Amino acid sequence: MSLYNQSINIPQGHIERLTIESKLLKNNLLGDPNVRKVPVYLPPGYDDTQKYPIMYYLAAYTNSGQGMVEWRAFGENIPERLNRLIHDEKMGPTIVVFPDCFTRLGGNQYLDSPAMGFYASHIHDELIPLVENSYAVKKGSMHRAVLGKSSGGFAAIRFAMDFPGQWGAIANHSGDAGFDLLYQRDFPAVADILAQFNGDTEKFIKRFWKAKKVMGSHILAMMHLCMAATYDNEMVLPFDLKTCELNDERWQRWLAHDPINRVGSSVQGLKQLTGLYMDCGFRDQYYIHYGMRQLAKKLEKAQVEHTYSEFNGTHSGIDYRLDESLPFLYEKIK
Repeated sequence: MSLYNQSINIPQGHIERLTIESKLLKNNLLGDPNVRKVPVYLPPGYDDTQKYPIMYYLAAYTNSGQGMVEWRAFGENIPERLNRLIHDEKMGPTIVVFPDCFTRLGGNQYLDSPAMGFYASHIHDELIPLVENSYAVKKGSMHRAVLGKSSGGFAAIRFAMDFPGQWGAIANHSGDAGFDLLYQRDFPAVADILAQFNGDTEKFIKRFWKAKKVMGSHILAMMHLCMAATYDNEMVLPFDLKTCELNDERWQRWLAHDPINRVGSSVQGLKQLTGLYMDCGFRDQYYIHYGMRQLAKKLEKAQVEHTYSEFNGTHSGIDYRLDESLPFLYEKIK
């Protein structure tokens, strides 16, 4: 039986779209909108006389909150997955919020950056209060979880590190870690792409958005510009565009954001979590499994309780892993 047929008799939650006008994102340097429509999943039978735990799902690079709730031809979107898990009593009714943090640079790492915008503060200081004033949410961080894959997974653990006491539990699916392996190997390819534009990043960005066809190599270059704007607060890459020699000073600014390098200064905040879930495919094409292993090792050494597992998969097509993390998080925040 197909997933489509299975879903016919499953009680359906519904999606509302909450409009937020952000003061923190207003006049950001990229010119991205400060008014956003945020999908909010309300579980089947939602009753505002009750109170529900809440989760925030952070989309991966190139995606957005809206993209996570749209129809899919094969498999389930996240609302459909939630409907099934709740129906099968794998988890209880939960509100799930899908922040919209897409940018002109193709996505987000959800950190505060003058070059990108203050997205971490936007979520914590603007979006969370608005959501909790608009819906029947159980009050207190012990009933609040954040999760995501790739850039979203990176942000989930960074939120736990950077905003201690704001989250009850997190789930990090294949989140960016181990920057030496993850990013450096692509620097020559990015330099080759930008050479076609004489190193003019603004010219490259304008051409990217005007192109009739988006090439994967151009997405790779755009992603690295997004990382530079996030980790170094300006769109200057940490290597020479002509020789590809590493700029050590700039590269150290990137490395300072690697979750592996932030465990030591974040132990107390991480220990406040009631649940820390991580997983990664051991065939991840970006070699993130090596970074995740290092991160798990650091957490173990710091005696931070966590769950880490690996599975036979890559970085792609791994939404089925949410069948593990969503019930895990629910048990920790219910």
